[in-house]
Amino acid sequence: MNGVFTYFLVLGLYFVIGTGIALYSRRVGVKTTSDYFVAGYRLGGFLASMTYAATTYSAFMMVGLVGFAYATGVGAFGFELLYLIATMGLLALFSLKVWSMARKSKWISPAEMLGDLYGSRLLSIVVAIVYLIALLPYITAQLVGIGNLVQGIGLDYWIGVLLGAGIIFLWTYLAGIWSVASTDAYQGLWMITSAIIFVLWLALFLLPSKGLGFNEATRLLASQGLLGITSFWKPEIFIAFTLPWLFFAVTNPQVVQRLYMPRDERALKSMIKYFVVFGLAYTVIVTLIGLLARSLTIAGVFPDLVKTRDLVTPTLIGMAHPVLGAIVFTSIVAAAVSTADSIILTLSSTTTRDLYARNVGEVKPRTELLIGYTTIAVLTLIVTILAWFKPGYVVELSVLSSVILLPLAPITLAAWIKPDMVKGKAWAAIIALILGAGIGLYASIVYGAKKAFITTWLGLPVSAWILITSTIIVLAGIIAKK
Repeated sequence: MNGVFTYFLVLGLYFVIGTGIALYSRRVGVKTTSDYFVAGYRLGGFLASMTYAATTYSAFMMVGLVGFAYATGVGAFGFELLYLIATMGLLALFSLKVWSMARKSKWISPAEMLGDLYGSRLLSIVVAIVYLIALLPYITAQLVGIGNLVQGIGLDYWIGVLLGAGIIFLWTYLAGIWSVASTDAYQGLWMITSAIIFVLWLALFLLPSKGLGFNEATRLLASQGLLGITSFWKPEIFIAFTLPWLFFAVTNPQVVQRLYMPRDERALKSMIKYFVVFGLAYTVIVTLIGLLARSLTIAGVFPDLVKTRDLVTPTLIGMAHPVLGAIVFTSIVAAAVSTADSIILTLSSTTTRDLYARNVGEVKPRTELLIGYTTIAVLTLIVTILAWFKPGYVVELSVLSSVILLPLAPITLAAWIKPDMVKGKAWAAIIALILGAGIGLYASIVYGAKKAFITTWLGLPVSAWILITSTIIVLAGIIAKK
């Protein structure tokens, strides 16, 4: 019982501080949808980088990637590192151009961006609908994760779901992106700090207490081939896991939208630099936690969790001092909240701009903001209800979110490379998007989401076929005569 009290004491402290930060962020004043959704294009470099990082790195890292590294070895690090390298490259090539176009065109949502670049209001509507289909299950999975964490410390699952939903709604509602960005900075610092403390405890205290040194742990891992490419990482499996993540920075609206927000070029460059430092450090630390935990299993002093790899972090937390366990527990809640509130805010901006404002006559700022507030409340309620019933297919479908969004990669990149080239070619983008997203949904229904993710057709995973198909259609549209 003392342990549960400690967990909720630390979690309560996290909530009080975060709410104070969110309330303080209201001082900037929110009068328009531009202020509410993209900070009036005036985020500083630090806030921009931390909201980009915290939005990108969800609870998947401290739960999913830890377990992934534990079960499949250092190949999991390569899979996640390739995402970071690809994102660095995409940001280096396109961030300044997109930032400049966003300021000139006053974009608020990524769907609005694509609609403008292709010259089609219909395309922006289709993109908005695909966002809702692909990302609602992913937000639900964040609440399910918080519910499972709370259940893991001996309380009811629904307490965690309601707690997560309450934090997400409050921090998003208070001042829009100003609340989200400022609390993201706070949550990102909590995430990286707790991960550092956790890996130090694991390496300097838990391993020695079980009779292992770092060198011995490395030797045990090498003896099992876990420091090289294991049999799990077949080429088609590596492609299946890696391909959707390579284009994450251009397909996921919550991160694309963050390119609009820095106040100047200097802030934009700082955003990229600090994000890369955060991402590399966090990836190394999280992978190391998983590998060191596996060395304990090989030594026979830790449960074998290869078949239930998501339990690695909860099991380690249970072995730690309650205060340390509570800090790491809260960091996972923070990661889930930061991802969920960013996505909800982005979906709200898409609904407000692309499904309402751009399809009516005169739009009053207050009415537009009211629709934004209402959308946040409705989305939060929907994902809370879904999470309440803990539907397994929703959690599994979250794995396929990036796959469903994958056809947006060629659509977006073509528009970023040469905007004039895609003007009037919206029909190709719409066909590519509907067909590509449809393939992902079809595969998940026929095979089940988890199996569909790694299922191959003619030796290529589903994600590769989606990318190939959508790319061919986009290119055909570009070269076709008007």
